[in-house]
Amino acid sequence: MQNKWDQARLKALQSDASENIESYRDQDDPKGLEQFTDQMKALLLADMSMLEFMPEYLPLALYGRVQFPAKAKSQWNKWLASGEQPSWDEFKVSVGFNNAVLPLVKAVRAQSEDQLMEACAVLFLLDNPLPRGSHRADDDYELRDEEEEDGEDADADYHGGSDRYGDDDGDQDMYDEVRF
Repeated sequence: MQNKWDQARLKALQSDASENIESYRDQDDPKGLEQFTDQMKALLLADMSMLEFMPEYLPLALYGRVQFPAKAKSQWNKWLASGEQPSWDEFKVSVGFNNAVLPLVKAVRAQSEDQLMEACAVLFLLDNPLPRGSHRADDDYELRDEEEEDGEDADADYHGGSDRYGDDDGDQDMYDEVRF
């Protein structure tokens, strides 16, 4: 039997993460958000027990360093809309982690696979919000464009977009398939 997502918890974590991300996204300091997420990662690696009291730190520490392959996005939409949490085997092939966060990912997994999946669900929802009022697995999903337009340019550098000189930094090579 599969576990269920705690939808209220996911929504609260998503809200906390979104607020923190927006507060550190600054035109004057384009590296501010990246430095903040690096600090979260270092704090968690130093003391994993912090996750028990501050679960919102994990999505922040992983922000910008988790990718969801195009072929897995419909599966993530289905899992989140139905409330069904994926099995570990389903989950591990539906995400890609940046090499820089692998030590954190492995440490969190050793403590709680569910917490790692929950953090990735929050990250997926930040970039791919479910349509409002829809929680059925058989719905056809379309991404909302109303919120996506704000901050697209601000996200481009952080999420591996082309830099201001027009050349791509090749960040795709930084994501390896992780075998557990």
